[in-house]
Amino acid sequence: PLFLLWLDAHPDLHTLDSTESGNLHGTPVAYFTGQPGFDGFPALPQKVALENICMMGIRSVDAAEKSRIRELGITVKDMRAIDETGVLAPLRAFLEKVERNKGMLHVSFDVDFLDPSIAPAVGTTVPGGATFREAHLIMETLCDSGLVSSLDLVELNPFLDERGKTAKLLCDLTASLFGR
Repeated sequence: PLFLLWLDAHPDLHTLDSTESGNLHGTPVAYFTGQPGFDGFPALPQKVALENICMMGIRSVDAAEKSRIRELGITVKDMRAIDETGVLAPLRAFLEKVERNKGMLHVSFDVDFLDPSIAPAVGTTVPGGATFREAHLIMETLCDSGLVSSLDLVELNPFLDERGKTAKLLCDLTASLFGR
């Protein structure tokens, strides 16, 4: 089974009917979990099971998404939970679930998961994100687990970067995932 670790400031759980902005980048989780409202979009060969998703770092959630999270029962460890428990406890619990189920783990890493003070190159910055060390610890722990089968890095906007600061950080975080 496919598992997903969603590192992002936003849950991206809108459908085409619930989005106020009309931005498709706010809809991918709803789409790949097979939520209704995507008529005309390519059919999914397999949807990701809701119980196989763990979202971490969430801190910008509108009313429609908050309601949908409750309704669907997706595991969300927002920044308050991370402030209270740290990143390791929820991450280890999720990795144990992946391992127990002999799952394949995809990691989706959105630049806005990070605090904008260390990663300014994103158009949807949200203060209060993960720190340099929290992000590296997550990637190092993922590496140690040996469970990651794929990774995507999203929303890096080089035009908003400060002399390559964010791009370099993403390279370093990816290197940590790969064992450096």
